[in-house]
Amino acid sequence: MLKKERYRHFVEYFSNNQPNPVTELHYNSPYQLLVAVILSAQCTDKRINQVTPALFERYPDARSLADASADDVFPYIRSVSYPNNKAKHLAGMGKMLIEQFNGQVPSGVNELQKLPGVGRKTANVIASVIYNEPAMAVDTHVFRVANRIGLTTGRTPLAVEKELTKYLPTDVVAVAHHWLILHGRYICVARSPKCEVCPLTWFCRYYATINTETYLQKAEVAKIKKQKEVQRRKKLNIISKELSKRVDKEF
Repeated sequence: MLKKERYRHFVEYFSNNQPNPVTELHYNSPYQLLVAVILSAQCTDKRINQVTPALFERYPDARSLADASADDVFPYIRSVSYPNNKAKHLAGMGKMLIEQFNGQVPSGVNELQKLPGVGRKTANVIASVIYNEPAMAVDTHVFRVANRIGLTTGRTPLAVEKELTKYLPTDVVAVAHHWLILHGRYICVARSPKCEVCPLTWFCRYYATINTETYLQKAEVAKIKKQKEVQRRKKLNIISKELSKRVDKEF
């Protein structure tokens, strides 16, 4: 199947069956989403959603966070991954928002990446979710699913991002980020993908590959069984001939 066809089938399916997906992180403002995404690095959305209510109650906006130190923030996020570093990032991010961006979360990917704790993935999330920019955030789910389906062949997140933004229609790039994440989180999981319930198998490169491998394995097993059966029959024929010779000699 041609890559363009695979992209077309991908967009058609999700446009019809999941037209308005949203992030599973809970937030009520661009500032809150930025905080949540920074915290979500190498951590589950479920854990972040458990932590942020108390954090947002104490630090509801950039101004309040700018006045906090990393030691002030740490107790609220101690249960997330890498809490020491993230506490430093949040405290620094709050100060920079006030000092350089007038307390507002910038919309540009390059400007966002100037903030502590904000890499390209986080910047793309904010740009796409808050400002509906055609930015593609490539996390582990997006990377895995895009390559498995056959949308991309990139070996790095940046390479996958560039392929996706090149071939996806501009108006669906932002929403396609959620399609890929949710599909990877609940169906195309890392260790044991649920191909038996996946609606994309008919154009999925990974599914075609494993089916081909299974077919070849079965064919190889059948070939070996046939060879063993031929050898068994040859041995039986030899034994039968030997017995016949002995019988002839005795009688």
